[in-house]
Amino acid sequence: MIEGVLTFSGIAIATVVLVVIVYSIFRPEDRIWPPNKYTRWTPVFVWVPTMLIFGIIFILGVLDWQKLGDLSIPRIVVGGGLILAGNVAVWFEVKKFGFDKTTGAEGSLRTDGLYRISRNPQYVADIALILGWLILSCSVSAMIVGALGITILLLAPFAEETWLEEKYGEAYTDYKASVRRYL
Repeated sequence: MIEGVLTFSGIAIATVVLVVIVYSIFRPEDRIWPPNKYTRWTPVFVWVPTMLIFGIIFILGVLDWQKLGDLSIPRIVVGGGLILAGNVAVWFEVKKFGFDKTTGAEGSLRTDGLYRISRNPQYVADIALILGWLILSCSVSAMIVGALGITILLLAPFAEETWLEEKYGEAYTDYKASVRRYL
C-alpha cells in the first residue's frame, strides 16, 4: 500500500517538475526555471520537490529492496561507488558554489573546479547518486521514479542555458563552446 502511494507521489511530483522544465525550455521568455526573480521562497520551490523525489527514490529502494535480484559484490562496488562519488562531487560544488546559487540566485559564472570538466557537474553527480541507488537497491518502484528523476536532471540544463547566455553573454558562450554539457 505505502509503496504504491509513494510511487504515485513520486511520479506526480516528478511529472510536475518535468512539465516546469519542458515549459521553461520551450518558453524561455516566460520560464519558471531558472527563476526570473529570486525570492526567499525560491529555495523552497527548488529544494522541496528535489528532496521529495530523492527521498521517495530512497524509500522505495528500501521497501522494494532486491526485487530484481540478490545483492552481489559488483553491484555493491558499482552502486556504492556511484553513490559515494556523486555525494562527494555534488556537496563539494554546493559548498564552493553556494547554496543560494544552486537554487537560481545570480552569482558569477563558475568555470573552475568540476565546472572545468562539465558545465553541469552537480546534475551529473545527482544522476550518479540516483543510478548508484537504483543499482544497489535493484528496486522496480525506485527505478520508475528514478528514471523520471534522471530525465529531469538531463533536461534541466537546456532550460538554464538561455538564462546563462542572457546573464553572462560572451563569457558563457565561450565557456559553452569549450566545455561539454555533461561529461
